[in-house]
Amino acid sequence: MSDADARTLRAGRRSVAIQRPGKVLFPGGGGAKEYTKGDLADYYRRIAPCLLPHLRGRPLMLERYPDGVDGQRFMQKNTPEHYPDWIERVEVAKEGGTVTHVVCGDTATLLYLADQACLTLHRWLSRTDRAGGADHPDRLVFDLDPAGDDFARVREAAGWLRELLDELELPAAPMTTGSRGLHLVVPLNGRHDFDEVRRFAHDVAEAAVSRHPDRLTTAARKQDRGDRLYLDVQRNAYAQTAVAPYTVRARPGAPVAVPLAWEQLADPGLDARRWTIADAADQARTDPWAGLPQRGRALGPARRRLADIRS
Repeated sequence: MSDADARTLRAGRRSVAIQRPGKVLFPGGGGAKEYTKGDLADYYRRIAPCLLPHLRGRPLMLERYPDGVDGQRFMQKNTPEHYPDWIERVEVAKEGGTVTHVVCGDTATLLYLADQACLTLHRWLSRTDRAGGADHPDRLVFDLDPAGDDFARVREAAGWLRELLDELELPAAPMTTGSRGLHLVVPLNGRHDFDEVRRFAHDVAEAAVSRHPDRLTTAARKQDRGDRLYLDVQRNAYAQTAVAPYTVRARPGAPVAVPLAWEQLADPGLDARRWTIADAADQARTDPWAGLPQRGRALGPARRRLADIRS
């Protein structure tokens, strides 16, 4: 098949054409493997059963690279008019108006987005199809962002933050970002608005910093961090996004953001780019977040426990 041909993939009752499936999106070299648009579509079709539960009902910001990762990047919020009618959309408020985001609830949509060279899916932390809607997140995310590429520092910080969250009786699940760091995801009950959640996340991060001031920081300015790991809670705000579990990142070798079981963090060989589109589906089959409670937690009890810890 030539690079100019289309390849049709079946997804449920729909057939989705992948234009120019041989187009290279991830050039090889330097030890990295080459991957094409067809490879991206195959990965998203394969991972769909594990990925879609993390996307349904959530507005998406799409990170697109029509000319591959070495070309121009497009961060797409508003849904183009030419997208098919069967692509789900949701209109949400923004300052001075509204914006209509794509919502991905099925494999056909995933494949269509792959054809659009959408590598990374950035999801809202709220669901528009649940009580409370877009204003009330059901996920809280701590983004552990190291100063360099030292994942040992990330693993260390994740352990400290987990200890604190255990004291607050809040379950959390780790996920590699496919870039440099790690996300800790806390399921919420969706009854608190973004301002409440972000304030709480900031207070938790400050409590962690107070215990390890030489290793952790909440300083937003890079020049103020030194070599300390940054505990970023800014994603816990209205209209902010976080990379979705099992999404591909725009880096050499097509690394993937992958959920982990806590015991996997003990592996000294682990790093944020451990899995790629070649093997992320194997990790997904282990269901690493199986122990995470289905019902999210309220923040009231945790807030009171945090106040006792900080007093």
